[in-house]
Amino acid sequence: MQLTGSEIVVACLKEQGVDTVFGYPGGTILNIYDTLYKHSHEIRHILTSHEQGAAHAADGYARATGKVGVCMATSGPGATNLVTGIATAYMDSVPMVAITANVTLPMLGKDSFQEVDIAGVTMPITKHGYIVKNVEELADTLRRAFTIAKSGRPGPVLVDITKDVTAAVCEYTPKPVEEKRRSYRCTEEQINQVVEYIQAAEKPYIYLGGGAVISDAAPEVAAFAELIDAPVCDTLMGKGAFDGHSERYTGMIGMHGTKTSNLGVSQCDLLIALGARFSDRVIGNPKKFAENAKIVHIDIDAAEINKNIHADASLVGDLKLVLQELNRRLTQCEHSEWMGTIRDMKEKYPLKYEEDVLTCPYVIETIDKVTKGEALITTDVGQHQMWAAQYYHYTKPRTFLSSGGLGTMGYGLGACIGAQLGQPDKICINIAGDGCFRMNMNELATASRYNIPIIQVVINNHVLGMVRQWQTLFYGKRYSQTVLSDKVDFCKVAQGLGCEAIRVTTREEVQPAIERAIELKAPVLIECIIPEDDKVFPMVPAGAPLVEVFDGEDLKKKNER
Repeated sequence: MQLTGSEIVVACLKEQGVDTVFGYPGGTILNIYDTLYKHSHEIRHILTSHEQGAAHAADGYARATGKVGVCMATSGPGATNLVTGIATAYMDSVPMVAITANVTLPMLGKDSFQEVDIAGVTMPITKHGYIVKNVEELADTLRRAFTIAKSGRPGPVLVDITKDVTAAVCEYTPKPVEEKRRSYRCTEEQINQVVEYIQAAEKPYIYLGGGAVISDAAPEVAAFAELIDAPVCDTLMGKGAFDGHSERYTGMIGMHGTKTSNLGVSQCDLLIALGARFSDRVIGNPKKFAENAKIVHIDIDAAEINKNIHADASLVGDLKLVLQELNRRLTQCEHSEWMGTIRDMKEKYPLKYEEDVLTCPYVIETIDKVTKGEALITTDVGQHQMWAAQYYHYTKPRTFLSSGGLGTMGYGLGACIGAQLGQPDKICINIAGDGCFRMNMNELATASRYNIPIIQVVINNHVLGMVRQWQTLFYGKRYSQTVLSDKVDFCKVAQGLGCEAIRVTTREEVQPAIERAIELKAPVLIECIIPEDDKVFPMVPAGAPLVEVFDGEDLKKKNER
């Protein structure tokens, strides 16, 4: 059949099973938007308030559903406004296709109005990028983009299309989607070596990363932990891949990980990393990380092996399949003494917070209680993000969405909108600090426009909390540009953007506010006023060994000496 380029774009989206697109129109992409208008009964387009919001919404949709998220923007500033969202998806291995339009082919390279080489700009932060200059190549390019985005280690792909291609006509032939077969590339010798290490270990520890979520390996991880009788810690990206209520679970590892996880990993004799990349926020001092242990690293990306930490043994492949194979080969292990040591550490080093004032940990625990741990939580970046990771018990994958690798302030609200549209039966709650919320709070207008029933919790301490924490601990309390005590009224802002708003100043008001927000089934902002100097503990200083983890009590004793 003969179709225009813009009709081919929409036909390929339908072919790939896309039901939702996030974006913002402009001059060069008008042909595509005109065609989307004609197919609005098949593909829902969400007009965000800013292109960055569209990229974050596509990211949140992808993380919440496991599908490829799609965002669109026009040329020039429209395309460059996607960059932060694309980089966020790249760092956290999120499958996304970003479709942009550019000036016509004769105008390329002439500094034309709103011309940017967006494929060049995004080259370091995409799995692949294309600029389509021939309509005959458009369908196959889009198909390849989706395949690349979701295969292997997922990530974002950019497809830039010149405007004349969106208007040109050519023959289009539908093509069924070809799903790439999941696999692993491990030799018998490599698998046998890992099995040997596991069977010989006396103090094994499982270190769980985002790959366990991406590969849908939660059932295999649970069976593996039982089989080798080991405790489990996770990274920010690994939340939900292991039951947060399990007696084996010891909490997050790293800079704001629990004392049990940090000290336990430092004492283990075998550390098994599952779909994790040994980021600097996890390992602290690489020379001192798990120095008493052999390291087994299982990951789909061969480039991660030995990149940050040397592995004594490694297996490259889809984590779900690799664990299925290991679970078939392993015999039941028993480490009662080691598990007893871990239980004692959990009792000795529980997470603590001040209980006579309103704090973010209390808000998080109350959300956990009211939602029975079944909500989908998104966050921005900072203290509130760490508290959300520490105090909410995640029991299922794809229920905690946060910018881990890039640490993008302003990520959460757009992501929450995308997640709610992808998982409409879930209660979707974004937790943001007041600093982060300022960055993309205009997306409340998107939520109210479509009556998307998200709950936006703003933890307002009137400062940039995490930066202030570092300034307090390491910069002599010189609070350079981190005080936000101005006249902004977030409740009025939310109401002005068409949302309900509730302000909370006491502990007693928290639960009724959350229950009311859920009942409304509409976009609601809850502003929680907390003290400016609350700190996230435990903490490991940047670059320090994990054994130097300290909490508020340790800091108090140190200051008293």
